[in-house]
Amino acid sequence: VGEQALLKCSFKSSSPITESLAVYWTYRPLAGGQMETVFHYQSVPYPTTVGKFKDRISWVGNVAAGDASIAIQSPEMSDNGTFFCSVKNPPDV
Repeated sequence: VGEQALLKCSFKSSSPITESLAVYWTYRPLAGGQMETVFHYQSVPYPTTVGKFKDRISWVGNVAAGDASIAIQSPEMSDNGTFFCSVKNPPDV
């Protein structure tokens, strides 16, 4: 709580990294319920503009190095839950 939280995600792809590569981060609260997209990256970062993580997610990854990590500013106990990282690099998934 109070310090930036780094959510690490690394990937390998048999296809060359292109502008088609997309990273999706989703979140499900600890209590369960609806999954929500909190971050999307495709050539440039698209942090969420709605929900509890609005204005708190930053891109710290480097797709050329197989890194799709994000950071959450000012995490709170209520942010606890499961975060999913998904990377698609067509034709590789």
